[in-house]
Amino acid sequence: MKATLFKEVSYSLSKLIEDIDVGELGLPDIQRPFVWTRAKVRDLFDSMYSGFPVGYLLFWGNEGANGARQIGTDGKQAVPRLLIVDGQQRLTSLYAVLKGLPVVDDDYREERIKIAFRPRDEHFAVPDAAVERDPEYIADVSQLWVGPTSRNRFVKQFLDDLSDSRPVTDEEEDQLTEAIDRLYDLQSYPFTALELSSSIDEEKVAEVFVRINSKDVALNQADFILTLMSVWWDAGRKDLETFSRATRLPSTSGPSPFNHFIQADPDQMLRAAVGLGFRRGQLRAVYSLLRGRDLETGQGSPEQREIQFKELQNAQAYALDLTNWHEFLKVLVRAGFRSSGMITSENALLYAYVLFLIGRRDFKVPLETLREVIARWFFMAALTGRYSSSPESQIESDLARLRGVKTAEEFAASLDQVVDDTLTADFWQITLPNALASSAARSPSLYAYYAALNLLDARVLLSPMKVHELFDPALKAKKSAVERHHLFPRAHLSGLGIESLKDVNQIANFALVEWPKNIAISGDDPSVYWPAYSQDLAAAELERMKFWHGLPDGWHEMPYEDFLAARRRLLAEVVKAGFQRLSAGSEEDDQGPDIAEIVAAGETDIVEFKSAARYNQHTKESDPKIELTIVKTIAGFANAKGGTLVIGVTDEGQIVGLDNDLALMKKPDVDRYQLWLTDLLESTIGKPAASSIGVDFPALDGHQVCRVRVRSALTPTFVKPPGSPTGADFYVRVGNSTRQFTASELLDYQKTRWA
Repeated sequence: MKATLFKEVSYSLSKLIEDIDVGELGLPDIQRPFVWTRAKVRDLFDSMYSGFPVGYLLFWGNEGANGARQIGTDGKQAVPRLLIVDGQQRLTSLYAVLKGLPVVDDDYREERIKIAFRPRDEHFAVPDAAVERDPEYIADVSQLWVGPTSRNRFVKQFLDDLSDSRPVTDEEEDQLTEAIDRLYDLQSYPFTALELSSSIDEEKVAEVFVRINSKDVALNQADFILTLMSVWWDAGRKDLETFSRATRLPSTSGPSPFNHFIQADPDQMLRAAVGLGFRRGQLRAVYSLLRGRDLETGQGSPEQREIQFKELQNAQAYALDLTNWHEFLKVLVRAGFRSSGMITSENALLYAYVLFLIGRRDFKVPLETLREVIARWFFMAALTGRYSSSPESQIESDLARLRGVKTAEEFAASLDQVVDDTLTADFWQITLPNALASSAARSPSLYAYYAALNLLDARVLLSPMKVHELFDPALKAKKSAVERHHLFPRAHLSGLGIESLKDVNQIANFALVEWPKNIAISGDDPSVYWPAYSQDLAAAELERMKFWHGLPDGWHEMPYEDFLAARRRLLAEVVKAGFQRLSAGSEEDDQGPDIAEIVAAGETDIVEFKSAARYNQHTKESDPKIELTIVKTIAGFANAKGGTLVIGVTDEGQIVGLDNDLALMKKPDVDRYQLWLTDLLESTIGKPAASSIGVDFPALDGHQVCRVRVRSALTPTFVKPPGSPTGADFYVRVGNSTRQFTASELLDYQKTRWA
């Protein structure tokens, strides 16, 4: 038989309380951060009073600690020799009651645990107002051990108070006194503890814990790191707890971490600090680092431990900084997400925060650029469920990509490359439509679609209200302002013989409507309610509504299965359009002159006019050469200092609008026009370059024009004409024209432009 990993030791409750008091026994809160409910504490006292066993305690030898987390006062006489692995809830509860001290509940609020006892029938209770008024009860048993009077005086006072309310016989007085004495003597209750050697590593401790724990509650690496923080840096753990508590509660006295996206737990904020400080996603490695061990040799020292904790302290301070936290929350809004109801993966949120912190602190990425980069990343991660399976391994891989990165530009390009490699043409055309073939109420693809609607500034179906207005978390009503409506109502499908909820509740069968409209539509046949409601919409508005909500032409008369398949493809297009709008930049970011001022000033080195992007005035058809001219102009701006291209205005400044271009499309809609333009740019200058371009459609003298805002590129932008077998061409905006550079000119230009 192998040598045992433990020894068995007996303790009385009073000895355990004493060891906690002097700091001999550290109480690190590792497997459950907070205390039981009062009812469970009541049951624990009842079991002990009845003489029943209440389970083993499991302790772990503590090597070389210097200062530890304690319950009660801060001043201790000893360094913890043992840490509690199993039994923390029992000991915290017993310590708090016998000492009359407050504890912190799972909402981070301090409260006293009061347990009542009725000596007459030896009954324990959680006191309420009636119990506290009843002289038959000791309303708070803590007073028996820590009250202002001795035990004998306490018993006498109890009997006197009871006698004032009813007669008490001598025999009953003896019985009541004996019951109170038995309660007082619970401090002698025997416990058996298994003490694990300090030489055992955390994995073995976790295995032992699981094997002896009847509930099979596993310890994880975050638990152990929080344990080490309790031992060597208790203030850091308290900071995590304070920050996490504040994410839940609105502040009435200044800035706070409160938000509508996540009610953080300490271990989650710890992961953010660890990711920033050590570029690690797997907490197992961090546990070793914080014990002062070298990851390669396994050797460690107190000096190394101090170095690692210092790094953690710096990273945690940065992660808990309110300015950084609030700037990151803006990223989520920028990505189209409005509240926790749209967040299907808190891991995606936390790991996006890690990347945000790394970009901000380590690579000094300008805040506006960083917000856009991380917003795209979060949209991709949320949409694809990037951190749903093996999240630690995935973020470890993502962080590993940054090890060779040295500049802000390289940081942004590295993340954008992952996004581009993930959201491929196959993803939009095949993977996403297939993912939408689901009836899951909280599908990542569904909430990405809602985020896309927010990004597109879309309106709710058959309503003037914007989607983002009705998703506002500040709106709290008895009835949700926006609801999911069955486009093919359940009653209607039942009449068709379709009753399976898996079929009825397909994502593609739902659309967002205001709840009064949902009630009005009820179970009507779509071929009845759709013509009736849609007839009030102008033709152009109806087309936009159908685009936003992915409604195929004639959808209300389609066979149900055909409708689902067609709508899934259209919903995927909407998600793509939303992401492309996100990639193109925010309209609110434009701080320059309005469109009328731009056109009035004429063409310059940063302004170019084009009457059309596709339409040939002579052939009356689309012209690839004109399309290529648009691409060259945009590339030229990107390779210079940026600029604005206005489509729908002639060289002379005459406003002609987009009617000719739109007439070439199957559906004359500016959202589809933007999709076409984005696809053209992605295929000719590449996705990274296309992602830095903003597109909007302002009105000008009764015409709608297209404004393309081009940022100065961080790296050279090349143009590869569609179908061209030759290499890519290089263009630069020079004066008020776009020039193609030769190879030698490019080399000379690159030395000064991107030196």
